[in-house]
Amino acid sequence: MSTQVPEKTESETESETERTETPGDRRRAEKRARQKGTTEAQETTETDEESIHLKVFRYDPEIERKMEPRFDDFHVPFTKGMTVLDALMLARDRFDTTLTFRHSCRQAICGSDALFINGTQRLGCKTQISDLEEPVRVEPLPHAEVVKDLVVDMEHFYDQMHAVEPYFQTNEAPSDELQEQHQTRENREKVKMSTRCIWCGACMSSCNIAAGDNEYLGPAALNKAFRFAMDKREGEDMREHRFKILDQEHGVWRCQTQFSCTNVCPKDIPLTEHIQELKRSAVKNNLKFW
Repeated sequence: MSTQVPEKTESETESETERTETPGDRRRAEKRARQKGTTEAQETTETDEESIHLKVFRYDPEIERKMEPRFDDFHVPFTKGMTVLDALMLARDRFDTTLTFRHSCRQAICGSDALFINGTQRLGCKTQISDLEEPVRVEPLPHAEVVKDLVVDMEHFYDQMHAVEPYFQTNEAPSDELQEQHQTRENREKVKMSTRCIWCGACMSSCNIAAGDNEYLGPAALNKAFRFAMDKREGEDMREHRFKILDQEHGVWRCQTQFSCTNVCPKDIPLTEHIQELKRSAVKNNLKFW
């Protein structure tokens, strides 16, 4: 004779589950519920968030299907205070990890992220998305060889900068090696703005003369030359040497005073004014009275 075990009612099953549930089970259940709620909130935010439209120049000479220059479209979430560099980094990290551009300090000091944004040379880290019209068109600096995407070859720019010997030189150093070589307050004020150059290349890229004359020193190099040529601590011998570099066909006299370099400089350096002063000094330097 078999004995039938009566089936448990639903209420009895629930009561037994409650009795066997441990504190750990409850914590894990609560955690799952919180995670579910967070995921739902994120999905809602993502569907409601404001986005920004980027049109980014693309080119990769090492991949056959990407050798033809083109523009890719990215729609990235917009947040208050977002810069062009922020948007590019988000596009790279979220949508296309092959997107290539230079950046470093993100504080408008290193000069590595100079780009052609909506038709003007700008620093990506300094340019607010909210100040631009959409779509935000991002291209590499004009008048330079494109290496990949937004990266250009800066070798020629650096060659021009080094051509003006951008470092302090003097034959009039104090006899005591521990003695400081003081600069007057007035002389420091004269060269102060020129010292702000961050070697970004924006001014060189904007210069029509530099675009057509590969030997022209360019506004950045001439500004750096101004910084040292006007430093009275170097002495007359070194000043004479510097003007031999500047007072030549592809030096200060190639500048046509278009002010394009001054207009795009992210550090507000009066580049054209400095070049004009170098011209005046070169003329005075060549005057002979006898």
